[in-house]
Amino acid sequence: MTAATWDLIIGGLLILMALSGTLLKTLPISAAALYMALGFALGPGGFNVVHIGIESDAALIEAISEVAVLVSLFAVGLRLQIRMQLSNWRQPVLLATLGMVITIALMTLAGLALHMSLAAALLLAAILAPTDPVLASDVQVRHENDRDDLRFGLTAEGGLNDGAAFPFVMLALGLAGAHHLGPLALRWLGLDVAWAIVGGLALGWTCGAVFTRLVLFLQTEKKQALGMESFLALGLIALTYGIALHASVYGFLAVFVAGLSMRAVERAVEDEADQVRAVAEAPQAREAAAEQAHTADAMTRDVLEFARELEKFVELAAMLVIGCLLRAEMLTWKNVLIAVLLITVARPVAVYVSTLRSDWTAPQRRLGAWFGIRGVGSMYYLAYATTHGASSPDIGPVGGAVLVTVAISVVVHGISATPLMSIYQAAAKRRR
Repeated sequence: MTAATWDLIIGGLLILMALSGTLLKTLPISAAALYMALGFALGPGGFNVVHIGIESDAALIEAISEVAVLVSLFAVGLRLQIRMQLSNWRQPVLLATLGMVITIALMTLAGLALHMSLAAALLLAAILAPTDPVLASDVQVRHENDRDDLRFGLTAEGGLNDGAAFPFVMLALGLAGAHHLGPLALRWLGLDVAWAIVGGLALGWTCGAVFTRLVLFLQTEKKQALGMESFLALGLIALTYGIALHASVYGFLAVFVAGLSMRAVERAVEDEADQVRAVAEAPQAREAAAEQAHTADAMTRDVLEFARELEKFVELAAMLVIGCLLRAEMLTWKNVLIAVLLITVARPVAVYVSTLRSDWTAPQRRLGAWFGIRGVGSMYYLAYATTHGASSPDIGPVGGAVLVTVAISVVVHGISATPLMSIYQAAAKRRR
Protein backbone atom coordinates (compact mmCIF):
# COMPACT_ATOMS: atom_id res chain seq x y z
CA MET A 1 0.00 0.00 0.00
CA THR A 2 1.38 3.40 -1.00
CA ALA A 3 2.11 6.31 1.31
CA ALA A 4 -0.66 8.28 -0.36
CA THR A 5 -3.20 5.58 0.49
CA TRP A 6 -2.03 5.56 4.10
CA ASP A 7 -2.40 9.35 4.19
CA LEU A 8 -6.00 9.02 2.99
CA ILE A 9 -6.82 6.35 5.56
CA ILE A 10 -5.18 8.14 8.50
CA GLY A 11 -6.64 11.52 7.54
CA GLY A 12 -10.12 10.05 7.18
CA LEU A 13 -9.87 8.29 10.53
CA LEU A 14 -8.74 11.42 12.35
CA ILE A 15 -11.55 13.48 10.81
CA LEU A 16 -14.02 10.73 11.73
CA MET A 17 -12.70 10.75 15.30
CA ALA A 18 -13.19 14.51 15.49
CA LEU A 19 -16.76 14.26 14.19
CA SER A 20 -17.75 11.06 15.99
CA GLY A 21 -19.10 12.87 19.04
CA THR A 22 -21.75 14.54 16.90
CA LEU A 23 -22.36 11.62 14.54
CA LEU A 24 -22.86 9.06 17.29
CA LYS A 25 -25.61 11.08 18.96
CA THR A 26 -27.91 9.90 16.14
CA LEU A 27 -26.61 6.30 16.07
CA PRO A 28 -27.09 3.51 18.66
CA ILE A 29 -23.38 2.61 18.74
CA SER A 30 -20.31 3.71 20.65
CA ALA A 31 -17.16 5.23 19.20
CA ALA A 32 -15.24 2.06 20.14
CA ALA A 33 -17.67 -0.12 18.17
CA LEU A 34 -17.37 2.17 15.16
CA TYR A 35 -13.56 2.09 15.26
CA MET A 36 -13.59 -1.69 15.64
CA ALA A 37 -15.90 -2.06 12.62
CA LEU A 38 -13.57 0.13 10.57
CA GLY A 39 -10.62 -2.00 11.67
CA PHE A 40 -12.46 -5.13 10.57
CA ALA A 41 -13.17 -3.52 7.20
CA LEU A 42 -9.48 -2.66 6.76
CA GLY A 43 -8.31 -6.13 7.83
CA PRO A 44 -8.48 -9.56 6.21
CA GLY A 45 -12.17 -9.79 7.06
CA GLY A 46 -12.90 -6.81 4.81
CA PHE A 47 -10.78 -5.11 2.13
CA ASN A 48 -7.58 -6.80 3.32
CA VAL A 49 -5.64 -3.53 3.41
CA VAL A 50 -3.94 -4.19 6.77
CA HIS A 51 -2.39 -7.58 7.55
CA ILE A 52 -1.90 -8.26 11.26
CA GLY A 53 -1.99 -11.46 13.31
CA ILE A 54 -2.07 -12.30 17.01
CA GLU A 55 1.11 -14.38 16.96
CA SER A 56 3.01 -12.80 14.07
CA ASP A 57 2.55 -9.23 15.35
CA ALA A 58 2.25 -9.84 19.10
CA ALA A 59 5.00 -7.36 20.02
CA LEU A 60 3.33 -4.54 18.07
CA ILE A 61 -0.09 -5.36 19.50
CA GLU A 62 1.38 -5.45 23.01
CA ALA A 63 3.01 -2.03 22.56
CA ILE A 64 -0.13 -0.35 21.20
CA SER A 65 -2.46 -1.80 23.82
CA GLU A 66 0.09 -1.11 26.59
CA VAL A 67 0.21 2.60 25.74
CA ALA A 68 -3.59 2.73 25.48
CA VAL A 69 -4.09 1.17 28.91
CA LEU A 70 -1.42 3.34 30.57
CA VAL A 71 -2.89 6.59 29.27
CA SER A 72 -6.39 5.55 30.25
CA LEU A 73 -5.37 4.40 33.74
CA PHE A 74 -3.62 7.69 34.42
CA ALA A 75 -6.66 9.64 33.21
CA VAL A 76 -8.96 7.49 35.36
CA GLY A 77 -6.82 8.17 38.40
CA LEU A 78 -7.04 11.91 37.75
CA ARG A 79 -10.83 11.76 37.27
CA LEU A 80 -11.36 10.26 40.70
CA GLN A 81 -11.59 13.06 43.23
CA ILE A 82 -9.67 11.26 45.95
CA ARG A 83 -11.85 9.96 48.76
CA MET A 84 -9.80 9.70 51.91
CA GLN A 85 -12.23 7.54 53.87
CA LEU A 86 -11.28 3.88 53.44
CA SER A 87 -14.97 2.96 53.46
CA ASN A 88 -15.35 4.67 50.08
CA TRP A 89 -12.80 2.31 48.59
CA ARG A 90 -14.15 -0.87 50.12
CA GLN A 91 -16.48 -1.63 47.23
CA PRO A 92 -14.05 -0.97 44.34
CA VAL A 93 -11.36 -3.04 46.09
CA LEU A 94 -13.79 -5.92 46.61
CA LEU A 95 -14.82 -5.80 42.96
CA ALA A 96 -11.19 -5.75 41.82
CA THR A 97 -10.13 -8.60 44.13
CA LEU A 98 -12.95 -10.87 45.30
CA GLY A 99 -14.99 -10.15 42.18
CA MET A 100 -12.01 -10.84 39.95
CA VAL A 101 -11.18 -14.12 41.70
CA ILE A 102 -14.78 -15.29 41.33
CA THR A 103 -14.79 -14.32 37.65
CA ILE A 104 -11.52 -16.17 37.03
CA ALA A 105 -12.71 -19.26 38.89
CA LEU A 106 -15.99 -19.46 36.97
CA MET A 107 -14.39 -18.83 33.58
CA THR A 108 -11.64 -21.36 34.29
CA LEU A 109 -14.34 -23.95 34.97
CA ALA A 110 -16.02 -22.94 31.71
CA GLY A 111 -12.75 -23.41 29.83
CA LEU A 112 -12.19 -26.83 31.39
CA ALA A 113 -15.75 -27.82 30.48
CA LEU A 114 -14.93 -26.90 26.88
CA HIS A 115 -11.94 -29.29 27.00
CA MET A 116 -9.17 -26.72 27.39
CA SER A 117 -6.08 -27.56 29.40
CA LEU A 118 -5.87 -26.09 32.89
CA ALA A 119 -3.17 -23.62 31.80
CA ALA A 120 -5.17 -22.49 28.76
CA ALA A 121 -8.42 -22.22 30.72
CA LEU A 122 -6.78 -20.17 33.47
CA LEU A 123 -5.03 -17.98 30.90
CA LEU A 124 -8.33 -17.32 29.12
CA ALA A 125 -10.04 -16.49 32.43
CA ALA A 126 -7.24 -14.17 33.58
CA ILE A 127 -7.18 -12.33 30.25
CA LEU A 128 -10.94 -11.77 30.31
CA ALA A 129 -11.20 -10.93 34.03
CA PRO A 130 -10.29 -7.21 34.09
CA THR A 131 -12.88 -4.64 33.10
CA ASP A 132 -11.72 -2.02 30.66
CA PRO A 133 -10.78 1.55 31.65
CA VAL A 134 -10.42 2.65 28.02
CA LEU A 135 -13.91 1.92 26.74
CA ALA A 136 -16.09 2.44 29.81
CA SER A 137 -16.43 6.23 29.54
CA ASP A 138 -20.24 6.20 29.61
CA VAL A 139 -20.30 4.56 33.03
CA GLN A 140 -17.29 6.34 34.54
CA VAL A 141 -17.41 9.36 36.81
CA ARG A 142 -18.41 12.35 34.68
CA HIS A 143 -16.27 14.90 36.53
CA GLU A 144 -14.01 15.07 39.57
CA ASN A 145 -16.87 16.00 41.91
CA ASP A 146 -19.18 13.17 40.79
CA ARG A 147 -20.37 11.52 44.02
CA ASP A 148 -22.39 8.70 42.50
CA ASP A 149 -21.35 5.43 44.18
CA LEU A 150 -22.01 3.27 41.11
CA ARG A 151 -19.94 5.43 38.78
CA PHE A 152 -17.17 5.76 41.34
CA GLY A 153 -17.15 2.02 42.01
CA LEU A 154 -17.01 0.99 38.35
CA THR A 155 -14.38 3.62 37.52
CA ALA A 156 -12.12 2.69 40.42
CA GLU A 157 -12.62 -1.03 39.69
CA GLY A 158 -11.45 -0.50 36.10
CA GLY A 159 -8.38 1.34 37.38
CA LEU A 160 -7.46 -1.34 39.91
CA ASN A 161 -8.19 -4.61 38.18
CA ASP A 162 -6.04 -4.08 35.11
CA GLY A 163 -3.07 -4.50 37.41
CA ALA A 164 -4.73 -7.03 39.71
CA ALA A 165 -5.17 -9.49 36.81
CA PHE A 166 -1.42 -9.75 36.26
CA PRO A 167 -0.72 -12.37 39.00
CA PHE A 168 -3.23 -14.76 37.44
CA VAL A 169 -1.74 -14.31 33.97
CA MET A 170 1.67 -15.11 35.46
CA LEU A 171 0.22 -18.16 37.23
CA ALA A 172 -1.25 -19.42 33.96
CA LEU A 173 2.09 -18.91 32.20
CA GLY A 174 3.75 -20.78 35.07
CA LEU A 175 1.40 -23.73 34.67
CA ALA A 176 2.26 -23.72 30.98
CA GLY A 177 5.99 -23.84 31.82
CA ALA A 178 6.72 -20.31 30.58
CA HIS A 179 7.22 -18.69 34.01
CA HIS A 180 9.00 -19.91 37.14
CA LEU A 181 6.55 -20.30 40.05
CA GLY A 182 8.98 -21.74 42.59
CA PRO A 183 8.40 -24.65 44.98
CA LEU A 184 4.76 -24.75 46.10
CA ALA A 185 4.30 -21.56 44.07
CA LEU A 186 6.06 -19.59 46.82
CA ARG A 187 8.00 -17.47 44.35
CA TRP A 188 4.77 -16.57 42.60
CA LEU A 189 3.08 -15.65 45.90
CA GLY A 190 6.03 -13.63 47.15
CA LEU A 191 7.08 -11.79 43.99
CA ASP A 192 4.18 -11.86 41.53
CA VAL A 193 1.47 -11.30 44.13
CA ALA A 194 2.73 -9.61 47.32
CA TRP A 195 5.75 -7.62 46.12
CA ALA A 196 4.46 -6.64 42.69
CA ILE A 197 1.08 -5.41 43.98
CA VAL A 198 2.20 -3.66 47.17
CA GLY A 199 5.26 -2.25 45.44
CA GLY A 200 3.18 -0.96 42.54
CA LEU A 201 0.77 0.84 44.85
CA ALA A 202 3.55 2.38 46.94
CA LEU A 203 5.64 3.38 43.94
CA GLY A 204 2.72 4.99 42.14
CA TRP A 205 1.69 7.04 45.15
CA THR A 206 5.28 8.18 45.79
CA CYS A 207 5.97 9.13 42.17
CA GLY A 208 2.71 11.04 41.83
CA ALA A 209 3.17 12.95 45.09
CA VAL A 210 6.86 13.81 44.67
CA PHE A 211 6.44 14.77 41.02
CA THR A 212 3.42 16.99 41.67
CA ARG A 213 5.02 18.75 44.64
CA LEU A 214 8.17 19.37 42.60
CA VAL A 215 6.26 20.84 39.66
CA LEU A 216 4.18 23.04 41.96
CA PHE A 217 7.37 24.31 43.59
CA LEU A 218 8.89 25.13 40.21
CA GLN A 219 5.73 26.88 39.03
CA THR A 220 5.03 28.94 42.16
CA GLU A 221 8.52 29.60 43.52
CA LYS A 222 10.70 29.58 40.41
CA LYS A 223 8.07 30.47 37.79
CA GLN A 224 9.24 27.55 35.64
CA ALA A 225 7.49 24.60 33.93
CA LEU A 226 4.53 26.86 33.16
CA GLY A 227 2.29 25.80 30.28
CA MET A 228 4.03 22.43 29.84
CA GLU A 229 1.29 20.24 31.29
CA SER A 230 1.15 17.85 28.30
CA PHE A 231 4.84 17.01 28.65
CA LEU A 232 4.42 16.72 32.41
CA ALA A 233 1.64 14.16 31.99
CA LEU A 234 3.61 12.07 29.52
CA GLY A 235 6.72 12.37 31.67
CA LEU A 236 4.96 11.18 34.82
CA ILE A 237 3.38 8.22 33.03
CA ALA A 238 6.66 7.15 31.42
CA LEU A 239 8.76 7.75 34.54
CA THR A 240 6.43 5.84 36.83
CA TYR A 241 6.02 2.95 34.42
CA GLY A 242 9.75 2.73 33.73
CA ILE A 243 10.65 2.61 37.43
CA ALA A 244 7.93 0.01 37.98
CA LEU A 245 9.33 -2.27 35.29
CA HIS A 246 12.84 -2.00 36.70
CA ALA A 247 11.53 -2.71 40.20
CA SER A 248 9.50 -5.71 38.96
CA VAL A 249 6.23 -4.28 40.26
CA TYR A 250 3.00 -3.82 38.33
CA GLY A 251 3.27 -0.68 36.24
CA PHE A 252 -0.46 -0.51 35.49
CA LEU A 253 -1.23 -0.21 39.20
CA ALA A 254 1.59 2.29 39.67
CA VAL A 255 0.40 4.60 36.88
CA PHE A 256 -3.22 4.49 38.06
CA VAL A 257 -2.18 5.33 41.62
CA ALA A 258 0.14 8.10 40.33
CA GLY A 259 -2.95 9.78 38.87
CA LEU A 260 -4.75 9.38 42.19
CA SER A 261 -1.74 10.78 44.02
CA MET A 262 -1.60 13.86 41.80
CA ARG A 263 -5.25 14.54 42.59
CA ALA A 264 -4.59 13.96 46.32
CA VAL A 265 -1.75 16.49 46.32
CA GLU A 266 -4.03 19.06 44.68
CA ARG A 267 -6.58 18.54 47.44
CA ALA A 268 -3.90 18.71 50.14
CA VAL A 269 -2.52 21.97 48.72
CA GLU A 270 -6.00 23.48 48.70
CA ASP A 271 -6.55 22.43 52.33
CA GLU A 272 -3.19 23.88 53.31
CA ALA A 273 -4.04 27.15 51.54
CA ASP A 274 -7.37 27.35 53.38
CA GLN A 275 -5.58 26.93 56.70
CA VAL A 276 -3.01 29.61 55.85
CA ARG A 277 -5.70 32.06 54.74
CA ALA A 278 -7.57 31.43 57.97
CA VAL A 279 -4.66 32.14 60.34
CA ALA A 280 -2.14 34.27 58.41
CA GLU A 281 -2.07 37.96 59.16
CA ALA A 282 0.26 39.05 56.36
CA PRO A 283 -1.51 39.69 53.04
CA GLN A 284 1.50 38.29 51.19
CA ALA A 285 1.14 34.92 52.92
CA ARG A 286 -2.55 34.69 52.06
CA GLU A 287 -1.87 35.66 48.46
CA ALA A 288 0.92 33.07 48.15
CA ALA A 289 -1.33 30.36 49.56
CA ALA A 290 -4.14 31.29 47.18
CA GLU A 291 -1.73 31.30 44.23
CA GLN A 292 -0.42 27.84 45.09
CA ALA A 293 -3.95 26.43 45.41
CA HIS A 294 -4.94 27.99 42.08
CA THR A 295 -1.79 26.62 40.42
CA ALA A 296 -2.45 23.11 41.74
CA ASP A 297 -6.03 23.17 40.51
CA ALA A 298 -5.07 24.57 37.10
CA MET A 299 -2.27 22.06 36.64
CA THR A 300 -4.36 18.99 37.39
CA ARG A 301 -7.18 20.25 35.17
CA ASP A 302 -4.81 20.90 32.27
CA VAL A 303 -3.11 17.53 32.70
CA LEU A 304 -6.49 15.79 32.83
CA GLU A 305 -7.70 17.60 29.72
CA PHE A 306 -4.58 16.54 27.84
CA ALA A 307 -4.97 12.95 29.06
CA ARG A 308 -8.58 12.91 27.87
CA GLU A 309 -7.56 14.07 24.41
CA LEU A 310 -4.77 11.49 24.30
CA GLU A 311 -7.27 8.82 25.37
CA LYS A 312 -9.24 9.39 22.18
CA PHE A 313 -6.19 8.70 20.03
CA VAL A 314 -5.18 5.53 21.86
CA GLU A 315 -8.78 4.28 21.84
CA LEU A 316 -8.87 4.74 18.06
CA ALA A 317 -5.56 2.92 17.57
CA ALA A 318 -6.41 0.06 19.93
CA MET A 319 -9.88 -0.60 18.53
CA LEU A 320 -8.59 -0.49 14.95
CA VAL A 321 -6.07 -3.18 15.88
CA ILE A 322 -8.74 -5.32 17.54
CA GLY A 323 -10.96 -4.95 14.48
CA CYS A 324 -8.10 -5.92 12.14
CA LEU A 325 -7.45 -9.04 14.21
CA LEU A 326 -11.05 -10.26 14.01
CA ARG A 327 -11.80 -13.05 11.56
CA ALA A 328 -15.19 -14.40 10.54
CA GLU A 329 -14.03 -17.94 11.32
CA MET A 330 -13.54 -16.95 14.98
CA LEU A 331 -17.29 -16.67 15.40
CA THR A 332 -17.72 -20.28 16.58
CA TRP A 333 -20.32 -21.53 19.03
CA LYS A 334 -17.61 -22.12 21.66
CA ASN A 335 -16.28 -18.58 21.47
CA VAL A 336 -19.76 -17.08 21.54
CA LEU A 337 -20.64 -19.31 24.50
CA ILE A 338 -17.58 -18.10 26.41
CA ALA A 339 -18.63 -14.48 25.80
CA VAL A 340 -22.20 -15.15 26.90
CA LEU A 341 -21.08 -16.99 30.05
CA LEU A 342 -18.75 -14.14 31.00
CA ILE A 343 -21.32 -11.39 30.44
CA THR A 344 -24.45 -13.11 31.77
CA VAL A 345 -23.11 -15.50 34.44
CA ALA A 346 -19.58 -14.81 35.69
CA ARG A 347 -19.84 -11.01 35.87
CA PRO A 348 -23.25 -10.91 37.59
CA VAL A 349 -22.26 -13.59 40.13
CA ALA A 350 -18.99 -11.79 40.90
CA VAL A 351 -20.73 -8.43 41.38
CA TYR A 352 -23.62 -9.73 43.47
CA VAL A 353 -21.28 -11.64 45.80
CA SER A 354 -18.88 -8.66 46.06
CA THR A 355 -21.70 -6.24 46.90
CA LEU A 356 -23.57 -8.40 49.43
CA ARG A 357 -22.88 -6.04 52.34
CA SER A 358 -22.42 -2.82 50.40
CA ASP A 359 -24.52 0.31 50.32
CA TRP A 360 -25.34 -0.19 46.66
CA THR A 361 -29.04 -0.16 45.88
CA ALA A 362 -30.74 -2.89 43.85
CA PRO A 363 -30.57 -0.84 40.61
CA GLN A 364 -26.88 -0.12 41.21
CA ARG A 365 -26.14 -3.81 41.71
CA ARG A 366 -28.01 -4.71 38.52
CA LEU A 367 -26.16 -2.10 36.49
CA GLY A 368 -22.82 -3.07 38.05
CA ALA A 369 -23.51 -6.70 37.14
CA TRP A 370 -24.18 -5.74 33.54
CA PHE A 371 -21.44 -3.17 32.93
CA GLY A 372 -18.28 -5.22 32.94
CA ILE A 373 -16.98 -4.18 29.53
CA ARG A 374 -13.94 -6.01 28.17
CA GLY A 375 -11.57 -4.49 25.68
CA VAL A 376 -8.05 -3.12 25.39
CA GLY A 377 -6.83 -4.49 28.72
CA SER A 378 -7.72 -8.03 27.63
CA MET A 379 -5.98 -7.40 24.31
CA TYR A 380 -2.81 -6.38 26.13
CA TYR A 381 -2.76 -9.51 28.28
CA LEU A 382 -3.31 -11.71 25.23
CA ALA A 383 -0.36 -10.10 23.45
CA TYR A 384 1.74 -10.22 26.63
CA ALA A 385 1.11 -13.93 27.06
CA THR A 386 2.02 -14.52 23.41
CA THR A 387 5.35 -12.68 23.70
CA HIS A 388 6.19 -14.31 27.04
CA GLY A 389 6.08 -17.97 26.17
CA ALA A 390 2.47 -19.09 25.93
CA SER A 391 2.35 -22.09 23.59
CA SER A 392 0.97 -21.73 20.07
CA PRO A 393 -1.63 -24.51 20.55
CA ASP A 394 -3.11 -22.50 23.44
CA ILE A 395 -2.87 -19.02 21.91
CA GLY A 396 -5.00 -19.92 18.90
CA PRO A 397 -8.17 -20.96 20.78
CA VAL A 398 -7.62 -18.44 23.60
CA GLY A 399 -7.03 -15.59 21.15
CA GLY A 400 -10.17 -16.33 19.17
CA ALA A 401 -12.28 -16.52 22.32
CA VAL A 402 -10.83 -13.27 23.67
CA LEU A 403 -11.40 -11.35 20.43
CA VAL A 404 -14.98 -12.57 20.03
CA THR A 405 -15.73 -11.74 23.68
CA VAL A 406 -14.25 -8.26 23.34
CA ALA A 407 -16.19 -7.63 20.13
CA ILE A 408 -19.50 -8.76 21.63
CA SER A 409 -18.85 -6.78 24.82
CA VAL A 410 -17.99 -3.61 22.91
CA VAL A 411 -21.18 -3.88 20.85
CA VAL A 412 -23.72 -4.85 23.52
CA HIS A 413 -22.32 -2.65 26.27
CA GLY A 414 -21.77 0.23 23.88
CA ILE A 415 -25.37 0.10 22.69
CA SER A 416 -26.83 -0.20 26.18
CA ALA A 417 -24.58 2.17 28.16
CA THR A 418 -26.12 5.52 27.27
CA PRO A 419 -29.83 4.58 27.57
CA LEU A 420 -29.39 2.55 30.77
CA MET A 421 -27.29 5.20 32.48
CA SER A 422 -29.78 7.89 31.39
CA ILE A 423 -32.61 5.92 33.01
CA TYR A 424 -30.47 5.44 36.12
CA GLN A 425 -29.66 9.14 36.38
CA ALA A 426 -33.29 10.13 35.86
CA ALA A 427 -34.40 7.76 38.62
CA ALA A 428 -31.67 9.10 40.93
CA LYS A 429 -32.88 12.69 40.37
CA ARG A 430 -36.46 11.70 41.18
CA ARG A 431 -35.36 10.19 44.50
CA ARG A 432 -33.63 13.41 45.63
